Amino acid sequence: MDRYQAMTTFVRVVETGSFSAAARQLGVGQPAVSKTVAQLEARLQVSLLIRTTHGLTPTEAGQNFYERARNAIQEADEAELAARGAGIGLSGRLRVSAATTFSRLHVIPKLPEFLAAHPQLDVDFLLDDRMIDLVAEGVDISLRMGALSDSTAVARKIATGRRSVIATPAYLARAGLPRHPADLANHDTVMYSQLPSVWSFTRDGAAVSVSVSGRLRVSAAEGLRAAILADMGLTITSDWMFAPELERGAVVRVLEGWSLPPIDLWAVFPAGRMMTAKARQFAGFVEDLMNSMV
Repeated sequence: MDRYQAMTTFVRVVETGSFSAAARQLGVGQPAVSKTVAQLEARLQVSLLIRTTHGLTPTEAGQNFYERARNAIQEADEAELAARGAGIGLSGRLRVSAATTFSRLHVIPKLPEFLAAHPQLDVDFLLDDRMIDLVAEGVDISLRMGALSDSTAVARKIATGRRSVIATPAYLARAGLPRHPADLANHDTVMYSQLPSVWSFTRDGAAVSVSVSGRLRVSAAEGLRAAILADMGLTITSDWMFAPELERGAVVRVLEGWSLPPIDLWAVFPAGRMMTAKARQFAGFVEDLMNSMV
């Protein structure tokens, strides 16, 4: 039995909570995973897992072994990377979760640079505006915007962006230019379901909160972009989401004398899982990308 492979398999079983999920992430059949864990238990002469209504749970011995195995795997990966040298680059597979529009506009077009620097690395990009279970999906790093709802997540802020109220010149020519946040009540607003309907503005130390509504509500940033570019109204959004259109004037900012809370971009790593060198370097790559835009 390959001890490193057995430890890796067991760690993945504990983190996913099932043999089948671990098998999918490892790219092997479920019987192979079950057999490996059984061989590991026989070698150690101790039960490592128990079945519950919620899936597989490590025993006390299993939890101790998991923690030590996870650390050993991380140390081995780091040692291999150091021995190979920075010039050799990363290898293996990196699973990234990120919002669709942000990735399409800012990360994927630059991805060839990252892959060229690491020719032995494969990247799986999971594009979804929703929050997903990073451990269950086998994600190494997630790029998330806004406030983090999971207080247990291991996260690092890698960029801060501006929020603006934006619309197309055609819409503003038809509906008029708002001069004060209160004017937004008289405008068509495209609502993004992941944002609140009360917008808070500040200017010269004064704060104004405005409740907005609209006939159209969308659940994904791609829908928000399509609606705004179809002259359907105005919206509040990060400048990142309309960067190409802002640059060429296809959309414009309004109420520029008023400030909105900025938005943060986070690199989030699965809680309870080892943070890989691949994930750390990818976070640094995205951070450099965003800093170059400032």
